[in-house]
Amino acid sequence: MDSYEGIDKLRLGEVADPHPNQGEVLVAVRFAALNPADAFLAHAQYPAKPSLPHILGRDGCGVVREIHPSVKNVRVGDSVGILPCHVGADAWGTLAEQVLVPEGSLVPIPPGWTAEQMAGAPLVFLTAWQALTQWNDPPAPPPERSVVLVTGASGGVGVASVLLSQSMGLTVVALSRSAEKSARLKALGADVVLDPNDPLLRKNVHAAIAPKKVDLVIDSIGGPLFDQLVSVLGYQGRISVVGRSAGPVPNFNTASLLFRRSRIGGVAVSDYTPEAARGAWNEIVNRLAAIGTRPVVDSIFSFDEVKPAFARLQQGPMGKVIVRVGLERRT
Repeated sequence: MDSYEGIDKLRLGEVADPHPNQGEVLVAVRFAALNPADAFLAHAQYPAKPSLPHILGRDGCGVVREIHPSVKNVRVGDSVGILPCHVGADAWGTLAEQVLVPEGSLVPIPPGWTAEQMAGAPLVFLTAWQALTQWNDPPAPPPERSVVLVTGASGGVGVASVLLSQSMGLTVVALSRSAEKSARLKALGADVVLDPNDPLLRKNVHAAIAPKKVDLVIDSIGGPLFDQLVSVLGYQGRISVVGRSAGPVPNFNTASLLFRRSRIGGVAVSDYTPEAARGAWNEIVNRLAAIGTRPVVDSIFSFDEVKPAFARLQQGPMGKVIVRVGLERRT
């Protein structure tokens, strides 16, 4: 990335091999995953403003190639996944054959997972976990069984939110415009799937969960839909804001938060310390194992197809878009 002019300006090039500094590990990347944050950064619409040239990529997995002598808990040859850290934001990312990663941000691939599933899971699942648990009064499991509404439910964070909500025993209302994706979301554990463009959305949400109300919304959409999300909340209902793919909220009336004491809170995975991220990640892996499920991969692109891969991300995939970077690309 040579400029902040967007994904179309990315180029495939050669750079010098990096070598680990204090506390760092050199990982030979096998697979990287794309996130909307990458596209936002490429358009200077992200908090991180790295110096140029830059290499995008927040997620990935690979094999440890070299370690600094200060590293104690990782060995050359280990297969590892990368938890969210400065990689891909302030430092060069995973859309490269090699990447430097802090030792504390590396984790083993969970038993039974593929490398592709590992590559795409950390950022979206840690985001979804924070969205679910950031409140002092988190959603209640059975018998109360809180209701969680997930917008953009077929995307990376959406699928992760559905799966983690299922692991918590919550009632899940998912929003998707696609009939095919709606069926897949139900198979993943959504109790109700509705079309966000339905003019009777509010009425249909209330009818589907009556006599309950929505306790928590996990929203990655924003835009005109946001006012409807506020309207379906019950007393002291909350909205965890993950993104705003539909743009700013027009004509938002703050009075809509009154009387039912609605609350809105932003989500920022960057707030996790390495220790907290590892703790949350272990909880996520255990929960997915308990319900017998794994992350969902939408599609896999070759390393020279990064731009088409971003185009697929823009189209609205079902799960994660993965880029095959390393060993598999050359064999």
